[in-house]
Order: sequence, then structure tokens, then C-alpha cells
Amino acid sequence: MGELRHWFYLFLAIFFEIAGTTSMKLSEGFSRFFPSVCIFIFYGICFYFLTLALRGIDISTAYAIWSGLGTALIVGIGFFYFRETISWSQLFFISLILVGVVGLHLSRGSLE
Repeated sequence: MGELRHWFYLFLAIFFEIAGTTSMKLSEGFSRFFPSVCIFIFYGICFYFLTLALRGIDISTAYAIWSGLGTALIVGIGFFYFRETISWSQLFFISLILVGVVGLHLSRGSLE
């Protein structure tokens, strides 16, 4: 149960990182007050949960998953919510990130 808790913290960190990054876009260069404040709140919460996750997950694995899934999900938000364009090559490389994240998770402990 303890290890599952750390993974839950990691996914909360990813959620709040995505919220913070989305707030950056919505702040329009810090010209909108509420989204600008949300950037700092969401990133503060994000790093709090990431720190808790690191109590039970190796930093190399946690950071790769945090940054990889965060990047992939932000691309999706950019495409679906902000109507940003995405090319086939970008989709291919995002899929490589996801394959790498899964591979890291599956290979955990194989070097021990």
C-alpha cells in the first residue's frame, strides 16, 4: 500500500504541473491576474507532491515519468483546448516519450 501512495502522489504532481503550465498559457504573459497567481499555486502544490513521491520512487524514474507524461498531456491540451496544430512527426515523437516512460516503469529494478 505504501508504494501505491507514492505513485498517487506522483500522479497528483503531474496533474498540478499540467494545471500550472496551462495557467501560464492562460495568463497571457502575466497580463491576466488570476491565471498568473494560479501558476505559482499549482506549481507549489506540484512540487509538494513530487517531493512526497520521491520518498518511495527513485528520482530518475519519478522525474522521467513526471516530465514525460506532463509533456505529452500538455501537447494534448494544446491541441484540443487551445486549438494548436500538431504534426504527424510531433505525434510520433510524443509516442516515443510515452514508450520511454512505460519502458522505464517496466524496467524498474532490472539493473539491481
